[in-house]
Order: sequence, then structure tokens, then C-alpha cells
Amino acid sequence: MPLYYFWGEDDYRMQRAVQALGQRVVHPQWAAFNQDHYRGSEGMTTVLNQALSPPFGQGARLVWWQDTPITQRCSPEQLAELERALAHLPPTTHLVLTSSHKPDGRLGSTKLIKQLATVQEFPPIPPWDPEALAEQVQDLAREQGLQLTPAAVEALVAAVGSDTRRLQMELEKLSLWLDQPTSAIDQEQIQALIPASQGSALAVAAALKDGDPQAALGIVARLLAAHEPSLKIVAVVVGQVRTWLWVKLLSEAKVKDPQTIAQQAEISNPKRVYFLQKEVAGIPSQLLLGILRQLLQLEWDLKRGRPEWEAWQVACLQMALGSGH
Repeated sequence: MPLYYFWGEDDYRMQRAVQALGQRVVHPQWAAFNQDHYRGSEGMTTVLNQALSPPFGQGARLVWWQDTPITQRCSPEQLAELERALAHLPPTTHLVLTSSHKPDGRLGSTKLIKQLATVQEFPPIPPWDPEALAEQVQDLAREQGLQLTPAAVEALVAAVGSDTRRLQMELEKLSLWLDQPTSAIDQEQIQALIPASQGSALAVAAALKDGDPQAALGIVARLLAAHEPSLKIVAVVVGQVRTWLWVKLLSEAKVKDPQTIAQQAEISNPKRVYFLQKEVAGIPSQLLLGILRQLLQLEWDLKRGRPEWEAWQVACLQMALGSGH
């Protein structure tokens, strides 16, 4: 049955999946007649009536019910209507239901849809998973016909984090500004065109590593003002500092094989090892260890209910004293 249920917080990737499906099944010359887009407030009866209608001309019909509430609440009458409609859904209609909310598995409508539909989740990539974020940057850059150096990829990850929509916009901007570059885009070009890289949790980690807790505190202030959860920021920074510390300790132990370093430091892509080693060159391992200890104390304080800004100020002050700044 051509029924699809997409859900998740990454609404940009979800919308791209719906658009890709439409390009595949709807004839381009009949798209104005055979692509229907409804939102949750418009009602299930309207959506289902359109889904049961045959397409005009060539190709199939795509009916997209965005922000559907049917997997969050569904009366017995609505469930009966849904069952009747889906039983007669023509093979020429592709009905797509999307929601940013996790479906309620207790509902009969959810059980019915999971039984009949192609279900796909679109979760955002966690900001503490830089390898997955880097892979997403590379995939979308290839779609734009752009080549990025590894350092440029990391700069974009630092700039946009897990915001897929913004990543796409920034890549489109790069494509327009650079007018089909013949060589790979480097880190300097990324930083020149996307100065907002100062606002990410990874930038907090970089400032702490470079011995500038005051700058880190300024970035934290902007993140908190944007309602970024403190524990989420801490998780990103802890993950990055722990990776740096592993790489530094293994380098000090004269381990040279990138594969071995990647395995022990839990780095999925060994090619990142070279750039991580450059980032911690000249940074004492004791400094990184001290930062990690303060971050873990910060995490403990936050979980115990200490006010966010106060906890960050104390942690950064301790780091400044520990680094001699």
C-alpha cells in the first residue's frame, strides 16, 4: 500500500523525503493537479477524500498531510473512518503523513498505520556526534556540487551543529558566492562566509582548550540566551575534550598509527586523527585533564539544581585559575 508515515524532529530532512517521493511518483506535467498539501488543522475527512480521488492525466497522486494529529489523538469515529479509507486507497495515490511528535503506540490509529505504512523516523543528529554531523555535511555538499577540505567540514559542523536546514542554506550560500569553485573549499573560506561559528557548543570547547575561559563564557551566555539546555552544552563540550585528551595521551605515549588511535579514542573516522593531533599540538595533557574535571563537576552541579549561569561562571573561573589566566 502506498502509505507512508514520517516522524521526527528534523523536519527539514523529512520535508526533503516527501519532496523526493513526489518527484519520483508524480508526473511533472501534472504536478499542479496531483500534488496536495494539507496541514493538521484541515481535518482528516478532507485529506482522505482527496486521497481516494484518482489522479489527473499521467502519473500518480501525492497527498501530504503535514503535522497530522492522528497518531496523538483519534476518536473511535475517526479510527473507523481511517480504516474504511485506507482499505480503499487506490494504488495511484501516495498518502504521506508526517509529524514532529513520536506516535502514541497505544492508539488504534497508530497500530493501524504501523501495520500498513512505510514508517521512517527523522531524528536530529546529536550535537555530540561530530562524525555523523561531518558525514551529513559531506553528503549535502556533494548534492550542491561542492568539495570541502576536512578542516572546512569541521568548521561547518562547528558553525551549524545539527541544524540541517541552516546547513543547507549555508551550502547554497557557498555555492552562490564561490561560483563553482575548481578546488576544494578550505576552512578560511568557511569562516569568512559563515562567521556564526562562534556560537556553537564546539566553540566553547575550543575556547577552553585554547586557555580562554572568558571567551567560552561569552559563547555560553549566547547559547543560554537562545534557550540551549546547559546539560546539552556540557555533553558536547565533555565529548570533545575527552576526545582531545585521548588523542593527546596516545600521542604522548608515542602511538603513531591513526587506526589504533581512532579505535582507542572511539573516533569512527581515522582520517580525523591528523586534524585532532594538530588541534592539541602544544596543549599539555594536564590542561585538558583539568578542563575535563571541571566540566564533570559542572555537570554534577547542574544536575543538583545549581543555577545555570552561576554554575558556568564558577566552572570557568576555576578553569581560568587552573590555566593561569
